[in-house]
Amino acid sequence: MEKELKALKKFLDDSKVHYEIGEHGHIRTAEQASVVRGVPLSQGVKSLIFKIHKQDYDDMVLILVRGDKRADNEKLVILLGAKNVQLASHEEVFQKTNCEVGSVHPFGNLHGLQVYMDKTILENEKVSFSAGTHNHSISMKTADFVKLIKPKIEDIAKA
Repeated sequence: MEKELKALKKFLDDSKVHYEIGEHGHIRTAEQASVVRGVPLSQGVKSLIFKIHKQDYDDMVLILVRGDKRADNEKLVILLGAKNVQLASHEEVFQKTNCEVGSVHPFGNLHGLQVYMDKTILENEKVSFSAGTHNHSISMKTADFVKLIKPKIEDIAKA
């Protein structure tokens, strides 16, 4: 996982954006992350890998929602034109990203994943997220975040 952190830092440095990286105790949830980062839960970004089951094939996508929100599976089914969607298993997440569940960073473009971001993330001036490990977080301006990820911005969180 340290390999993921190094790759992510190189990507951000090469992109010439300002970011802050913090090291902290082991975290697994958005709530724990909010506490150790000292930021509101709504400033955090959860990175969720979903399996999409379509008529003739399966795929995976990265869904980004605020720390205080949950992805709405019904909205995702409609948005993605899928028969159904489900969270990827721990093994599938690791195989695709080299990160454990709870440490996946939001730069799905580094893993060949299409990224869908809930529009409520744009309400924050800054975002904070896991940096590929359970012990590192990154904070940066939301505008830079969106510019680098190039997500499809949609209404995908539960009301």
